[in-house]
Amino acid sequence: MSPVLTAHRYLIFETAGGVCGIAWNSAGITRFQLPARDTLATERNLLRRLSGAVPGTPPPLVQEVVAAVERYFRGEKIDFSGVQLDLGEQQEFFKQIYAAARRIAWGQTTTYGALAKELGAGPEAARDVGQAMARNPVPLIIPCHRVLAAGGKVGGFSAPGGSAAKLRMLHIEGIHIGPPPPEQQSLGL
Repeated sequence: MSPVLTAHRYLIFETAGGVCGIAWNSAGITRFQLPARDTLATERNLLRRLSGAVPGTPPPLVQEVVAAVERYFRGEKIDFSGVQLDLGEQQEFFKQIYAAARRIAWGQTTTYGALAKELGAGPEAARDVGQAMARNPVPLIIPCHRVLAAGGKVGGFSAPGGSAAKLRMLHIEGIHIGPPPPEQQSLGL
């Protein structure tokens, strides 16, 4: 990325999952907006957390991420763990949580409690993991949708569409949470 780019730039773009947004600066991707119903809603949601950003033409590294996001929402297995990020000032524990979440592979899930335990924290830290996921500035790139509540329940999701959006993303990855589809229920399976 260009070393002289210090301001935040952003791009709103269409995917098979809806309209997404991405913002960046010279250090990396700073924000990602999961699909919303339309361009205006996506732009409003993105800029709510990133005032002062202006539309821009993405440099090649950002273009690669945009192309990967488009492929993801078409159902292609994508690994975002190597994407260069600039998350700004974060609590040290949140940085650790985000780093651990980035290691959750496509088609895999964990729970808030298991992620806390992986980081050497007690069960009380599961709430901190949940807060970090809710404040995730780059959902999908840091795959907070792969972090579930206790017992493998969906839990909350602060993106547009809430838990239904989380379930759609998990479904793209072949993960099905909840009761079997109605056609299987009718067979008593």
